[in-house]
Amino acid sequence: MILAKVVGTVVSSHKSQKIEGIKFLLLEKIDPVTMKGKGDFVVSMDSVGAGVGEIVFYVSGSSARYTDVTEGKPSDSAIIAIVDNIEKDGVFTYQKTR
Repeated sequence: MILAKVVGTVVSSHKSQKIEGIKFLLLEKIDPVTMKGKGDFVVSMDSVGAGVGEIVFYVSGSSARYTDVTEGKPSDSAIIAIVDNIEKDGVFTYQKTR
């Protein structure tokens, strides 16, 4: 699983029927200690209802096809969780409520 921040959306009006109705989000990988973006982006299918600004876990490769939303779909990246907290060495580097 990889930590990332949802930084935007991607819209495609012409696509395979198998992926119609699926929301695509633009993710930027983050450093979990500094919470800064790494400048490394990926487009991911949303299987959990994530939104812009949220911190998420995503998976890539064949693991991306194991959600209810992406099963049997041509997917290489899927958001699988919205993060509530990140803690390292007893210090919270991220809390969703803040």
